[in-house]
Amino acid sequence: MSELWVEKHRPRTVGEIRGQAAVIQRLATYAGKKSFPHLLFSGPPGTGKTTAAMALTKDIFGEHYRENLLEMNASDERGLDSIRSKVKQFARTAPYGKAAFKIIFLDEADALTTDAQGALRRIMEQYAETCRFILSCNYSSKIIEPIQSRCAVFRFRPLSSNEVTDQIIKVSKAEKLDITDDAIEALTHISQGDLRKAITGLQVAAALQPKVTRDLIYETSATAPPEELQRYIASCRDDGFHVARRRLRELLDTYGLAGTDFVNQLHRELYNIDFLSEMSKLELTEWMAEIDYRLVEGGGEQIQLDAMTARLVKHLKS
Repeated sequence: MSELWVEKHRPRTVGEIRGQAAVIQRLATYAGKKSFPHLLFSGPPGTGKTTAAMALTKDIFGEHYRENLLEMNASDERGLDSIRSKVKQFARTAPYGKAAFKIIFLDEADALTTDAQGALRRIMEQYAETCRFILSCNYSSKIIEPIQSRCAVFRFRPLSSNEVTDQIIKVSKAEKLDITDDAIEALTHISQGDLRKAITGLQVAAALQPKVTRDLIYETSATAPPEELQRYIASCRDDGFHVARRRLRELLDTYGLAGTDFVNQLHRELYNIDFLSEMSKLELTEWMAEIDYRLVEGGGEQIQLDAMTARLVKHLKS
């Protein structure tokens, strides 16, 4: 269900993509020439990498783009056998119809093993005349240098708050949703530049109630409102350990937060708290990093969060 709106509102051509102006300008040139070199798209999730690849393919091949496209998720088929069999077999066959080349799109290419990337490098070299590769990844550092040097690298940045807001308004109007301005602001806040996350959050909220409100967005997205996180910090300063610990438990239960989620959200909000000095923010950030590491390594959630609360109380009351 969560992918339905994302796919429905996905731009169909390169020219329709918004929020990646420098990238789209270069891709539009390739679309106009109906040709391009091997491409490597890298950047955070939800910033338009897959959309850009599919839009470019449609611009080049038109409505029958599927005949000359092999789309694979490299995290599902990440081994050497998949590259040697499926990819090589598609690359070595002639393009369909009047097309000059085929396109192989490997999503999440940074999940490929080193051996698989080595085999892919050789295929890219052998079939460069009849096949173009588009690789998409979150971390280009996980792609071996020989592949990077064969590709034109495009780096996608997180979308700005204004760009996310504009897209939320556009989708809301298209779906005829009753949504408040505060809810739009909340979706922009929780997305952190990830448009897919914003649209998915909007769809989930709209499925539960006819009117999408700010409170509903936060309740359905496992995100605590900024003012609640600030109240927790203020409680550590003013009310002592037991009251702060009780407020922490209420936050976790009300918004369905995991320990790492709470630490990350609290860290993000830390820099917006006026009553904390610069040195306090530095020290608290260091403690939160330590607690986050312990939670990731398997430390008990309750005792680690209580330890963080105790440190906050001790520091803020001193």
